[in-house]
Amino acid sequence: MTSITSTTTSAPVSRSNRLARTLAVGLVAGFLSGLFGVGGGILIVPALVMVLGFDQRLAHGTSLAAVLPIAVSSMTSYALADKIDWSVGLFLAIGAVAGAVVGTHILHRLPHDVLAIGFALILVATALRLVFDHSHADGRGVLGVVGAISLVLIGLGTGVLAGLLGVGGGIVMVPAMVVGFGIPAVIAKGTSLVVIVPTALMGTWRNRTKNNADIRTAVIVGLAGVVSAFVAGKISVGMSESLSNVLFSILLLVVAARMIWQLLQSRRQAPASAS
Repeated sequence: MTSITSTTTSAPVSRSNRLARTLAVGLVAGFLSGLFGVGGGILIVPALVMVLGFDQRLAHGTSLAAVLPIAVSSMTSYALADKIDWSVGLFLAIGAVAGAVVGTHILHRLPHDVLAIGFALILVATALRLVFDHSHADGRGVLGVVGAISLVLIGLGTGVLAGLLGVGGGIVMVPAMVVGFGIPAVIAKGTSLVVIVPTALMGTWRNRTKNNADIRTAVIVGLAGVVSAFVAGKISVGMSESLSNVLFSILLLVVAARMIWQLLQSRRQAPASAS
């Protein structure tokens, strides 16, 4: 287990202050997970880096471990309300697990900057469509062969992007289900969590074997997020379709802006390190 104190680069803080910060990260991440059907890593990773002083690599591994109990809690709240399409989730999960492996293997073979810019633009376009496309989502239907194959491919793409760009699967899967398959937003969120659980479990196991996760911090963040994730899931279940789409669009725009900002920061730091 990696010690928390060994990961910090900022000024020392008291143990109680550090615990309070860690709990706060978990509570907010859990709320985001339950409300949007995402893992919560979108908040956990930058919070571990900026608030607790983790390096980027350890933050990603720790975040994935923390996401596991949070996603299970969020999924439970959707399952109790019967807002999960299990068959859709199964096909997405098959592709996502395979895609995560592929993404990590080709990480250094593709132009990261081009991928990041392209994906950010896709997120912006998807956000706009979610807001302005008022076509009615017709709910769960019978999956044909073409639909099943399409879901596996979406899951595959989701897993690859997660491995390449560190983007959580829910950011891709939820709008893909809403826009591409006409699945209501609340069911898309619940179904997304079905996929996040096994992928987080597999990723946590791989990171643990490589000592790339601070399990103590992950447990604190995860347990803090369990309660807020369940409550937020209940809120999401009762939310209107239009409000849900608007809020998710805002989330997509935030993720896109963060990706572009990180890209610009890395480009500014490159000349400085070279000199």
